[in-house]
Amino acid sequence: MSFERSASVQPHADPRLLADIGATYARFCIEQVPGRFEHVAVLPCADYPGFTAVVQAYLDTLPGIKPRHGAVAIANPIEGDWVRMTNRDWAFSIQEAQRQLDLTTLLVVNNFTALAMSLPRVGADGRHQVGGGEAQANGVIGLIGPGTGLGVSGLIPSGDRWVTLATEGGHVGFAPTDERELRILQFAWKTMPRVSAERLLSGPGLELIYQALTHDKPGAELHLSAAEIVRRALQNADSACSETVESFCAMLGTMASDLALTLGATGGIFVGGGIVPRMGELFDRSPFRQRFEEKGRFSNYVARIPTYVLTAENPAFHGVSSLLADHVPDQEGGNPLLERVRASRDALSPAEKRVANFVLDNPRTALNDPIALIAQGAEVSQPTVIRFCRSLGFQGLADFKLKLGSGLTGTLPVQRSQVRRQDSTGDLCAKVLDNTISAIMQFRESLNVEAVDRAIEYLRQAKRVEFYAMGNSAVVALDAQHKLFRFRIPSVAHTDAAMHTMAAELLGPNDVAVFISSSGQPPELARAAGLAVERGAAVIAVTAGQSLLARRSTVCIPVEHNEDVTTFVSMISRILHLLVVDMMSVGLAVRRAGASGPGAPAPAPGQAHAEGQLQPAPGVLISHIA
Repeated sequence: MSFERSASVQPHADPRLLADIGATYARFCIEQVPGRFEHVAVLPCADYPGFTAVVQAYLDTLPGIKPRHGAVAIANPIEGDWVRMTNRDWAFSIQEAQRQLDLTTLLVVNNFTALAMSLPRVGADGRHQVGGGEAQANGVIGLIGPGTGLGVSGLIPSGDRWVTLATEGGHVGFAPTDERELRILQFAWKTMPRVSAERLLSGPGLELIYQALTHDKPGAELHLSAAEIVRRALQNADSACSETVESFCAMLGTMASDLALTLGATGGIFVGGGIVPRMGELFDRSPFRQRFEEKGRFSNYVARIPTYVLTAENPAFHGVSSLLADHVPDQEGGNPLLERVRASRDALSPAEKRVANFVLDNPRTALNDPIALIAQGAEVSQPTVIRFCRSLGFQGLADFKLKLGSGLTGTLPVQRSQVRRQDSTGDLCAKVLDNTISAIMQFRESLNVEAVDRAIEYLRQAKRVEFYAMGNSAVVALDAQHKLFRFRIPSVAHTDAAMHTMAAELLGPNDVAVFISSSGQPPELARAAGLAVERGAAVIAVTAGQSLLARRSTVCIPVEHNEDVTTFVSMISRILHLLVVDMMSVGLAVRRAGASGPGAPAPAPGQAHAEGQLQPAPGVLISHIA
């Protein structure tokens, strides 16, 4: 979990600006060496008219340092280019701010996302464990942070990187666990129709809990601030304040364990925010950990999960540093393709050189954005981007991105992203492509090569091949039938469910039936597969591995991709099925061509092979075969 820094860490090629901007204060630093934060400054937001002004004020204090890349955590949801802060009357365009501040990169993220990304970098000296448990390596990590509101997030391990969960988990409904919490909830109901967890597990929530516990006590001060409540509890100077903090910590323990169960957070639960870290030993003695482990049948499960208080100073700096490092890797990071781009700049045209400079400064953007945005960022035309790729020896932008992605992470760093109704056409196209590429890469890792090999052998020996599919899979069956027919293999595709049973009854021992289905559950297909097996035919199923159709097949090539085919048109699974058909077709072409042996005379068109098998017609070539 900890982020170990080597003594030989190399400085960044250029200084980096890191910032954490809240409603009251803006914190800044410069990172010239990874993990080393220098020139730390805290500026009051009320003294400046806007985001750009406060950042520029900090930059003006730097002694001859000019950062090129910047990353900012801000206490606000980030959706698109326009940011309007909820707790301060600041609004700005990220792109315009980047231009005004003269930054090559300006990454703006939600502050809780940055806090979550700080967790893998925080060592033992930046956290304090409360209770028992031991973190599992590469386990999911949960984060909960009571402050002005209640932040909830998580970190999911994905290869050599972490993926943050952007959630609104603080707004789940509050559920009382004992009579005292029920009385607090009933008091809150008097002024609000719905009580979320954030209403109580926050600074304002502390004040509300105190009011609920003291409203009917004569002489009680009803309007203490959260800071004063915690101060009096720490000094053990006010029993009502002590009870308030005790109740707060117990509620937080319940919420934290709910989060642990929801995420399966075997990597631990971290508690951040501005309240709990200030409690010190008082939090250790509180009912937090006891309530965390009180989970009935799952008490033993959560007891193994450690809980930590995040005590690191300025943890958001670690988070935005990590995000910026992922977004803009160091030029000396050893990426062969980036080194190749850098070395080729002098031989490029001026316009192509602008593309090269853009790629070197923004490799993640070049990897993930569509060609229109790359051209816009480099201030060139789209054909110039293509010429740049071809000047480096690539077929086009897609080929260039594939090599760039492999060099940056070892695998394609593509995550599934849902298309939103408000997405532009460029974003829509990029997301459809990224989702498909991601699914293909995942399928590549899980592909059962042995099953494909067996399927190819069955097809190679077949006298006749029939394809069975229905609905959206019908087009895949027709594609497969077309390919095998071009190989001079008698083949037919049955896409009418009413014909499946009758066709399967006519199969024999020398025949192969290929069933294609996303779910593998249609009874018509399962019934036909069973009949085909009874007639002695070999049955190849391209479908979900645990389905009814898979169980009735001779060999199953499992394709696991979750799509709600009852509600949506199956899209990505259809592409994966087409790829399986291509794998079998290429394998069949290679095996049949090799059966004759080198130097063997080719049979005339339509002439049978010595073993009774027909060979591909002359001129039928497969693009994958050299």
